Amino acid sequence: MQRNRMSDLVKELSVRIKKEVREGSFQVTTTIIFCISMAFFVVILGMFINDRAKKHLLTEDFYFPQIYTISSFPSQSSSSPKLSCNSPSSPPRTPQKFSSTNMLRDWTTPAELWHSMSDKELLWRASMVPQIEEFPYNRTPKVAFMFLTRGRLPLGLLWEKFLLSFLYLQPVEWGKTSMIDAERRLLANALLDFSNERFILLSETCIPLFNFTTIYNYLINSNQSFLSLFDDPRPIGRGRYNKRMWPTITIADWRKGSQWFEVHRKLAIKIVSDVKYYPIFVEHCRPPCYVDEHYLATLVNMVSPEMSSNRSITWVDWSTGGSHPLTFVRKHVSQEFLNKARHGSNCSYNGEVSYVCFLFARKFHPSTLDPLLRIAPTLLGFDP
Repeated sequence: MQRNRMSDLVKELSVRIKKEVREGSFQVTTTIIFCISMAFFVVILGMFINDRAKKHLLTEDFYFPQIYTISSFPSQSSSSPKLSCNSPSSPPRTPQKFSSTNMLRDWTTPAELWHSMSDKELLWRASMVPQIEEFPYNRTPKVAFMFLTRGRLPLGLLWEKFLLSFLYLQPVEWGKTSMIDAERRLLANALLDFSNERFILLSETCIPLFNFTTIYNYLINSNQSFLSLFDDPRPIGRGRYNKRMWPTITIADWRKGSQWFEVHRKLAIKIVSDVKYYPIFVEHCRPPCYVDEHYLATLVNMVSPEMSSNRSITWVDWSTGGSHPLTFVRKHVSQEFLNKARHGSNCSYNGEVSYVCFLFARKFHPSTLDPLLRIAPTLLGFDP
């Protein structure tokens, strides 16, 4: 009986299919069923993808690319600090986890400034400027100390007693375009921290002439940056101008100055953002033209001359003549000698006469470290 029913059902189904085929409705029915099935599948797939995306993007297990900080000096009781900035010899570190609760802090004051960005990426990132000047958090302006070095910092113990801020270190090759590349790289790295307001470039032969508080207040309260920009008519000045720089850079724009500078954040951003003038220097400023003596002086003279005080705050002794200043050794160091550098001149500061014109001095040989450390507690107010 059951078999007969099944047989009748199959026969009836077969007759229906043949009838629908003849009438042309079987294909339409199949198409409708297929489309409805695909639509249902797409909806289910979309719900699955949306759920997985939420899990990956909103949990605290999501990682951003590794960005590492520049080492700051430890307390005076600690051992000598390890200083680094984009140095391939520095050890790798564990990446930090991203948390939605401190996103703004991580962006404006990153705990880790070590990164894998190329120079092009770094300069682009550092050139970003918020259009709203008022910060949405309590911001304490800082001073970034940037060192161009041939290697280690031989006077590091003296700086350890002085520095209370971040320090950025970059090895360079003197007199080459790579020096300006290094300076722009240092500025860009320091600009990643929105708390950095002033930026001072120093060498490994520089020393501070005052304590940190005095230097900090002098820089933070200044309404100008400190770069020397002068028009030198001699062969070592205008004589280095290359006519191929015209018309973008004219002989009237050409300036010379010390490579050791101090700049405000606004001017630092202009320097790292320059893509118009620097390529011309790279192409046409070759020895006896030296990029480190002319690029920044000419750039600032062209884009923001009013932002510079047109003087340096790093004291040097050129009394011996020649192309390099005097190098001071152990026998030169005394309180009388340092006081001459500290108070031996007058200048303009915020429109008024000041007898504090130089905050740093160079060139000091490594042999001067011991006498400097002995004098520092009395003269500079360091702890012994």
